[in-house]
Amino acid sequence: MTQSFFQTRSATEAAAADTGALPEWNLADLYPAMDSDELKSDLERARAKSEAFQNRWRGRLAEAARGEAQGEGLAAAVVEFEALEELLGRIISYAGLVYSGDTSDPARAKFYGDIQSSVTDISSRLLFFPLELNRIADAEMDAAMERDPALAHYRPWIVDLRKDKPFQLEDRVEELFHEKAITGRGAWNRLYDETLTSLRFTVDGDDLALEATLNLLQDPEREKRRKAASALANVFSENLRVFTLITNTLAKDKEISDRWRGFTDVADSRHLANRVEREVVDALSEAVSEAYPAISHRYYAMKAKWLGLDVLEYWDRNAPLPDSTRRDISWGEARQTVLSAYSGFAPEMATIADRFFANDWIDAANRPGKSPGAFAHPTVPSVHPYVLLNYMGKPRDVMTLAHELGHGVHQVLAGRQGALMAATPLTLAETASVFGEMLTFRSLLEQAKTKAERKTLLASKVEDMINTVVRQIAFYQFERALHEERRQGELTTERIGEIWLDVQTRSLGPALRLGDGYDTYWTYVPHFIHSPFYVYAYAFGDCLVNSLYAVYRNSESGFQEKYFEMLKAGGTKHHSELLKPFGLDASDPAFWSKGLAMISGFIDELEAMDD
Repeated sequence: MTQSFFQTRSATEAAAADTGALPEWNLADLYPAMDSDELKSDLERARAKSEAFQNRWRGRLAEAARGEAQGEGLAAAVVEFEALEELLGRIISYAGLVYSGDTSDPARAKFYGDIQSSVTDISSRLLFFPLELNRIADAEMDAAMERDPALAHYRPWIVDLRKDKPFQLEDRVEELFHEKAITGRGAWNRLYDETLTSLRFTVDGDDLALEATLNLLQDPEREKRRKAASALANVFSENLRVFTLITNTLAKDKEISDRWRGFTDVADSRHLANRVEREVVDALSEAVSEAYPAISHRYYAMKAKWLGLDVLEYWDRNAPLPDSTRRDISWGEARQTVLSAYSGFAPEMATIADRFFANDWIDAANRPGKSPGAFAHPTVPSVHPYVLLNYMGKPRDVMTLAHELGHGVHQVLAGRQGALMAATPLTLAETASVFGEMLTFRSLLEQAKTKAERKTLLASKVEDMINTVVRQIAFYQFERALHEERRQGELTTERIGEIWLDVQTRSLGPALRLGDGYDTYWTYVPHFIHSPFYVYAYAFGDCLVNSLYAVYRNSESGFQEKYFEMLKAGGTKHHSELLKPFGLDASDPAFWSKGLAMISGFIDELEAMDD
C-alpha cells in the first residue's frame, strides 16, 4: 500500500525536497544525435520523396478517383502521403523534443530553427494533396471508397478532412500561409518560449527559474509565498512590453487568417480543429460560469476560514492546509503510486505506462532552460510518445505524472490508427489524462487513514478541479474578450491586465483578493500563445471524465473494454460516437451539470467535515 503523502508537522520541520534521481529521456529511438547520419539521410529522403510525390500526383487525384483501377490509384496516393507525413513527423518531433530540453542552448535553438525551416520547405510540396482531395466531388469520392476497400480504410480521415473544405483557400494562398508561418506565427512562438525560459526570479537570495518559483506558491510559509508572488509579478512587469507585443501580433495574425478563411467567431477555427460544435462549447462555458458561486466562490471562502483569514491573497490560493504540510515524494514512490492506481483499473493500462519508466521515455528533472510545465508528445505511431515533466516532489506533481501518462497510454493505443488517424481532437485528448488523474486520486482517497488526511486529499483534488475547470473556462473567456477587442485595434498592456483581472475576479470570487501584480500573470500561460482557445479542452475533459467515472462506478462489468476501445479509436470517431456506448451526450446541456456536480459534492463533504 502506498504511504500517505501527508504528514502533520510544522513548517520548520519540513525537509528540503529529496525526490531521488530523476530520469532524462533517451531520444535515440527517434535519432541518435542532432548531427547523426540517420537524421541527415531522412531529411534528404523526405525531400526527394516529397518532390516525386508532387510530380506524380498533383493535378491527377480526381482522375485517380474515377480511374479504371477502381480507386486503387487514389488509395496508393493516400498511403504514400501518410508515409511522408510519418517521416516528417519523426524529424520535427525529434527537433522539438531536443529544443524543449533546453531552449536556452544556442546550438539546440539553431538546430530546431533549421529543422523547422527544412520541414516547412519539404511539406510545402505536399500541401496540394489535401486541397486537391477536397475538390473531388462528394459523389465521386463516395463511389471511389465504395469500390476500393483500401481507400475506404481512410474514410474517417477523408470525411474529417472535408470538414475543412469550406474554409480552404486557393492553392497559392495556402502555400503562402504555410511557408510564411515559420517567419510569422512560428517565430513569435519561439520568441515567447525563449523569453519565458530565460526569466529568473530572486526569492530570498535564490535565483530561480519559472517552474521553481511557481512551486513556491504552494509553500507552507505564507511569507515565502508572498515573496515568490512578488518576484513573479516584478519580473513579468519588466517584460510586459515584449509579452504585449507578442500577444497583439499573434491575435492580429489569427484575425487575418480567420477573415481570409471565412470564420466568423474568434474561436470557430479552434472548434473546427477540435471537431466540436460551437453550441457544445457555449453550453460548457455557460454551465461552468453559472457554477462559479457553488464551486470556486464557496471553496475559497471555506479555505480562507481554514487559514484564519478574512480574505485570501492571490498567493494563498494554492497554499497547503494548516497543520498538514506535505512531505516530499520520491520519484520511485510517485511511479509506484500511479502504476498501482492504473493497475487497479486495468492491468494493461499499467503495463503500457510502465514502459515509459523502463525505457526512459520521460524527462522529469527540473533544470535551467528546460521548457516549463508538462506535456506528452505522441511523436509518430512507428515510435512512441515521450513525456516531459518538471518534477519537484509535490503531490500535485504526482497528479501531473498521472495526467501525462494518461496521455501517453492514449497515444500508444491510438497509434495503431496510423499517422493520419491517430491524433485525437483536443477535447477528447484530455479524456485519458484526466481519467488517469481521477484513478490516482480515488486510489489515494481509499487509502486515507484519518479524517485529516481525507480532508487534505479532498481539498487538493477540489483545487486541481477548480484549476482545470473554473480557471480554464475563465482563461477561455479572457481569450475571447482579448481577441474580440483586438479586432478593433491593439490592446495596451493595461487593457490586457484589466480584462485578465475582470474574468479572474468573476471566476474566483470575493474571498480571493487579486492584488497588485496579479494583473501581469496572464503572461506565463503558454496556451494563449501556442494554441489560442486550447484551454477549454481541459474543462471539457474534466467534466466529461466526471460523468464517465460515475458510469464506471455504477457499471457492473464491461466498462474497461469500452474505455479502451474509445482510446484505440484515436481520431476516427466524433465525440458523439465515442460517448454513446457509455450513455453520455455532450450536446445535452445537462451533461455538463452532471460533471460539475461531482466537484460540488466534494465541497459538500469538506463543509460537512467542518460541522
